[in-house]
Amino acid sequence: MKCLVTGCAGFIGSNLTDRLLAQGHEVIGIDNFSTGMPEFLKNALQSKNFKLIEADLLQQGPLIQAMKEVNTVFHLAANADVRFGTNHPHKDLEQNTIVTFNVLEAMRANKVKRIVFASTGSIYGETDVFPTPEHAPFPTQTSLYGASKLAAEGMIQAYAEGFDYQAYIFRFVSILGERYSHGHVFDFYKKLLRNSNELHVLGNGKQRKSYLYIQDCMDAIFYALEHSKQKVNIFNLGTNEYVEVNDSIGWICEYLDLKPQLQYEGGERGWIGDNPFIFLDCGRIRKLGWQPRLSIRDGIIKTLEYLQKNLWLLEKRA
Repeated sequence: MKCLVTGCAGFIGSNLTDRLLAQGHEVIGIDNFSTGMPEFLKNALQSKNFKLIEADLLQQGPLIQAMKEVNTVFHLAANADVRFGTNHPHKDLEQNTIVTFNVLEAMRANKVKRIVFASTGSIYGETDVFPTPEHAPFPTQTSLYGASKLAAEGMIQAYAEGFDYQAYIFRFVSILGERYSHGHVFDFYKKLLRNSNELHVLGNGKQRKSYLYIQDCMDAIFYALEHSKQKVNIFNLGTNEYVEVNDSIGWICEYLDLKPQLQYEGGERGWIGDNPFIFLDCGRIRKLGWQPRLSIRDGIIKTLEYLQKNLWLLEKRA
């Protein structure tokens, strides 16, 4: 298989790139390095089956050129900055929705028929259905990120119908693990390194969220590609559990052997668009036979272990 991976230097994209190369596939990776890290591609760049293109995906030209002879596109490039979305609304529209349109058009120009898309559980907004299945009704959107991803999903499905594409859409919970470079574990660990006696928490600590370990996420994607052959394949990806932010804090502090004083701010929401409860029903992919290996707690510990060994990442993200 000859693949194109957009966002190949990102947290999830680089892990996917390594997995594809390990399976013997030829990979063309595209990234503009606005948030992606060159260090994440260290292994990939040693492979003769990997080609890196640095390009802005708001320009269709590089995409069209890169897709020649490609048979599968893994589209992971995105602006994932949910928390600060209202500070720069254009980013979600441009980086998530318009870039997806450009990818679909480049596929059409090269007669590429299969796309794998990284979506998000945030598209369900503040649903009142828990755990939330793929067929749940969509309520009012609460984040620009979720809205832009939902728009991208709609275009992908329309292109599948109009141009006979095969689409795989994965709605992730928050992903944890190696190369994790933003999110609550990253933020808490960084704060505790600066001041181990005090920890500021956005929200009241009672927000309930689900998380998935990155290698379990990779396993699920490839399992679905092998076992589901519909025109449009939509899967929630997560574990069968959720935790409170306070649970995460407890595990982090226990692992680090710290007992900081907790300072809460922001009420039940840490920021605009922060959903107090996210818990996805993953029964559809479970029926195919996939199960995650790690619990949320184990995923958090794996993430801390990685961050401890890669302090350069915290400094670079500063």
